[in-house]
Amino acid sequence: MSPIAIVSAMHEELSAVLALMPDETMQTVAGRDFYAGHLHGQEVVAVLSRIGKVAAATTATVLIERFQVERVLFTGVAGGLAPGVKVGDVVVADSFVQHDLDASPIFPRYEVPLYGMSRFPTSATLSDKLAEAARRALPGATLHRGLVASGDRFVASAAESRVLQAALPDALAVEMEGAAFAQVCHDYGVAFAAVRTVSDRADDEAHGDFLRFIEEVASRHSAAIVEAFLRG
Repeated sequence: MSPIAIVSAMHEELSAVLALMPDETMQTVAGRDFYAGHLHGQEVVAVLSRIGKVAAATTATVLIERFQVERVLFTGVAGGLAPGVKVGDVVVADSFVQHDLDASPIFPRYEVPLYGMSRFPTSATLSDKLAEAARRALPGATLHRGLVASGDRFVASAAESRVLQAALPDALAVEMEGAAFAQVCHDYGVAFAAVRTVSDRADDEAHGDFLRFIEEVASRHSAAIVEAFLRG
């Protein structure tokens, strides 16, 4: 079986996962350090995607082309967008949309040109397994399933958050990489799933809340969910 990719956008989100790998070897490709090894008996490749959609797309392509992964698992944090999504909640994405993509009037707003679609689904099978792993790893956390919005900006004001809520009322959370991974995995026919712990409410307090959450919580959550996922 091909290796499974374990991906996060920031070092703090992935550091605890790397600490669990007993035999990793590092390869640097396209300026990124890819750690190949084993975790709970499964062959894995762990890497930082870097931040933003273009960086994420590069990382996804290298994982598929160079390391031949057929399953991609993204862990990390996001800003809560929907009213009931609170700090500390967990969101497993069923689909992704680029909230800052607008090629209108040639194409409808949010639609990716020449694809005929604006929302890229994750793998239902992989996402179900990931959601069950999150429930086991973090039994006290509220779990949400649904749409996640990605864009190349850190949403950090209540005004901007309200605009996004109005434009995409079913979006649960907002982040900066998932839609790019979803599109690349769609192109290659690779199974993709993503889990995000809510670090902030994408409002005027988001910057401080995000930094504290990354340092204190995110890495432990990512490692716990990944462990539960790989143990099955």
